[in-house]
Amino acid sequence: MTHKPREIFQGRIIRLTQEHVTLPNGHQVDMEIVHHPGGVGVLALDEQQRLCLLRQYRHLTGTWVWEIPAGKIDDHEPTLSTAQRELREEAGLTATEFIPLGRTISSPGIFTEIVHLYLASGLQQVAQAHEPEELIEVHWVDLATVHDWIADGTIYDAKTIVGVMLLDLYQKQQINN
Repeated sequence: MTHKPREIFQGRIIRLTQEHVTLPNGHQVDMEIVHHPGGVGVLALDEQQRLCLLRQYRHLTGTWVWEIPAGKIDDHEPTLSTAQRELREEAGLTATEFIPLGRTISSPGIFTEIVHLYLASGLQQVAQAHEPEELIEVHWVDLATVHDWIADGTIYDAKTIVGVMLLDLYQKQQINN
């Protein structure tokens, strides 16, 4: 049971509330919750089984991060539309096919953000049109190297790791069918 939330902050992307919550076991707790519109991540896989990875500067980490093309849902748009837009803007790609792979929640103890993951194939190059504040390099990396980079910590972005795991499961299912 949640009692009336108190808004602490409303920004351009997120909203922060404090809520007094009664948990299913009867325990009551005050929670700070970051409300986010949600997002998508796209695993763009070419015919050579190379994954499109972005090397993107992330101020919060103070360094460059390897990740899949991704972004937030704008104005309640459908997740597929977000996936198509983000792939075009960030990676300069369109795809003839988008297959939903699943979803992940970034940090369920504090964030409401759910990231929907898609496999994109039938790729075509178009003009990249990312935001001016986005510092992005586009790279094509074979799946074996992607797995190595996850194992050695080169890739530590959660949506990318979950997306690669879901891609692996999808590919195994396709082989078994």
